[in-house]
Amino acid sequence: MHMKKTFLTIAIGLSSLIASAQVLEIASMRQLTTPDEELKIAGISPAGDYLLLTDGGNTGLSRYDLQTNTMSTITDAQGAGWNVQISKDGETITYRQVNIGNDKLVKQDVVQYNLNTKRQMVLAKNQRDASQLMDATAPYAVAINENLHMVLKHNGKTIVLTPNGKEQAYNWASISPDGSKILYYVSGMGCYVCDMEGKNVKQIAQHCRAPQWYDNHTIIGMADEDDGTYVTASAIVVYTLTGQSQILIDKHMMAIYPYAVEGKVAFSTTHGDIYMLDVK
Repeated sequence: MHMKKTFLTIAIGLSSLIASAQVLEIASMRQLTTPDEELKIAGISPAGDYLLLTDGGNTGLSRYDLQTNTMSTITDAQGAGWNVQISKDGETITYRQVNIGNDKLVKQDVVQYNLNTKRQMVLAKNQRDASQLMDATAPYAVAINENLHMVLKHNGKTIVLTPNGKEQAYNWASISPDGSKILYYVSGMGCYVCDMEGKNVKQIAQHCRAPQWYDNHTIIGMADEDDGTYVTASAIVVYTLTGQSQILIDKHMMAIYPYAVEGKVAFSTTHGDIYMLDVK
């Protein structure tokens, strides 16, 4: 899998970011060795024992075992690395396999893969709605549909949420570990949290793209800027729901797309490097 080193982002002025407190402390940091130098992270297991890796175009998906430092291929499918879902027990992943039909429309098959048995099962074919990727075994799950709105499955019901208005484009939606809040990003506006009904909206930060829950009260994301074509600076930032903030990895490392579970943070760089942090 190969990644083109071109990333289109929105310039946000990293000089405006000032850390107000130390929220997390880095205990250790190591660079992972992979057969391909141009990969990025697509997910981290709930237990923090493996990463999912893909290329810059989200083609293909591999599992990187953090205990043995070995990597195995799951699929070479186009689109598999975009918004891949990992089950709560970490045993099953659900990903998309992009197809372009005779009508030129991009559609996707939804595939479920068991890491233990290595068995694949097609759950749906020629889908346009990303809600099909949601974990069917989870009591609650959230995804982004083709209209860039949030689709929530909760208590057996599926509803569309647009807490900042139907005209906005939503991305990177996820549910807090305790199942009480939804984290999401609104294009051009920033990172927000709302309750499970799409109410009690609170802005967390303007410059926190690709946000991820670290725990029920802490959020990790990236603050990046570009020259219109290439990323010129990118930091990993931390915010709490109570207003604290921290630059965890400074902008000179060109760190992008963090993934987190409590005690661990993983991120890629624009150079194709992958790092794992133990934090406390």
